[in-house]
Amino acid sequence: MARKRVASGTEWESKVGYSRAVRVGDRIEVSGTTATDESGEVVGHGDPGEQARVAIGNVESALLEAGSGLGDVVRTRLYVTDVDDWEAIGRAHGEAFEDVGPATTMVEVSGLVDPAMLVEIEAIAVVEE
Repeated sequence: MARKRVASGTEWESKVGYSRAVRVGDRIEVSGTTATDESGEVVGHGDPGEQARVAIGNVESALLEAGSGLGDVVRTRLYVTDVDDWEAIGRAHGEAFEDVGPATTMVEVSGLVDPAMLVEIEAIAVVEE
């Protein structure tokens, strides 16, 4: 089965040995994705809702490159540094996935790779081959 890798172009992909997303057959797995811009800088400092929106936009970009979109997402996982931010993050998730309704999990973690990051999102999509 063919394997398609999607890269975001950051230096960390080769250093750590991962891809932004991987498509195998009808399944696309998107790595944990944060609110960063094209240069890798954190966007939305101090605003968990904005960070969730930007992270979802980055997930969408990876899905589009893999031949999919947000409408094909069947699962999301949200890692948050403060579970008290659940409403703002959940609202952003709901805006993106209201009509899709993927299975989802939100868990609080002690920290992400950069202290300015408040949320990291993974996604799984299933598309027709």
